[in-house]
Amino acid sequence: MDRKKVAVPLVCHGHSRPVVDLFYSPVTPDGFFLISASKDSTPMLRNGETGDWIGTFEGHKGAVWSCCLDTNALRAASASADFTAKLWDALTGDVLHSFDHKHIVRACAFSEDTRLLLTGGFEKILRIYDLNQPDAPPREVDNSPGSVRTVAWLHSDQTILSSCSDSGGVRLWDVRSGKLVRTLETESSVTSTEVSQDGRYITTADGSTVKFWDANHFGLVKSYNMPFKVESASLEPKLGNKFIAGGEDMWIHMFDFHTGEEIGCNKGHHGPVHCVRFAPGGESYASGSEDGTIRIWQTGPLNENEGAASLSNGPSSSRKVKDAADAADEVIQKVEGFHIAKGDNKTGGPEEKAPSADV
Repeated sequence: MDRKKVAVPLVCHGHSRPVVDLFYSPVTPDGFFLISASKDSTPMLRNGETGDWIGTFEGHKGAVWSCCLDTNALRAASASADFTAKLWDALTGDVLHSFDHKHIVRACAFSEDTRLLLTGGFEKILRIYDLNQPDAPPREVDNSPGSVRTVAWLHSDQTILSSCSDSGGVRLWDVRSGKLVRTLETESSVTSTEVSQDGRYITTADGSTVKFWDANHFGLVKSYNMPFKVESASLEPKLGNKFIAGGEDMWIHMFDFHTGEEIGCNKGHHGPVHCVRFAPGGESYASGSEDGTIRIWQTGPLNENEGAASLSNGPSSSRKVKDAADAADEVIQKVEGFHIAKGDNKTGGPEEKAPSADV
């Protein structure tokens, strides 16, 4: 690419091990937020626009494979190798409930109405927890053909989808009956699933292929072969005219949705890219890598002024976060709990502000 058009990302440090999942909240009155899952066992919450670290969720005793925020970004959920899924208060960082499983939990997702939490993992069972009655036994769909890798909700919480680590295809289940409705066939196991913001498309990544499915009639709309093994893909949420994909070659590629032509490529990670996601407005996207960093990229080419602005510290979030007396020391430590934010940011951008997760 032309050197002048290469975007400089916001680099978010803090995780001490690979970043394996990313999730953007919808836009809320306080802005939008980004939560990350890592093998270091500590999900992290950030300002989705600036990448500024807000807080660390502490409590898991094993790798965290999946994370998500509810519609209002008031609660978070995480799925872990410590055989639990946890529900968190996203304002304080407190654990609201821990859901015990009998094996590794690989995936979790809030329902659209935020009342339910869906989990899946090595037990080959999909569980639906009622968050108004967290101690009640969950509903179970136990005929998954393999270890569950990804889960998602669609059709206004009437359908759930799942993919498996050890077999191809995406399976769609009727929530009321628990029965299998349809299987979207793929040659390889699906490592990434995403339901588009408007509910029209299901985006999947399997092997070296990115596919787009009609979320209502389940037909295959587009299928593009990539010149690399893909781990994750995401469709631009507003116009739906482009998508991004990342994987083993360590780069984040952008493609035209209608033609499959590559229209951009961003380089910077020092390990395979495990997850990519567009921000809810489509103006930027994030990538998480084996190198332990999150990088936030602007969707379009940046001019000199925009590039300078992207590296500066953005507006403070009005969310409740910890205001440390000694900020210089705190930003390089693993911080316990989230407390009250003062509107005055005294530190630099994400490169300086994010804490290290090393103990």
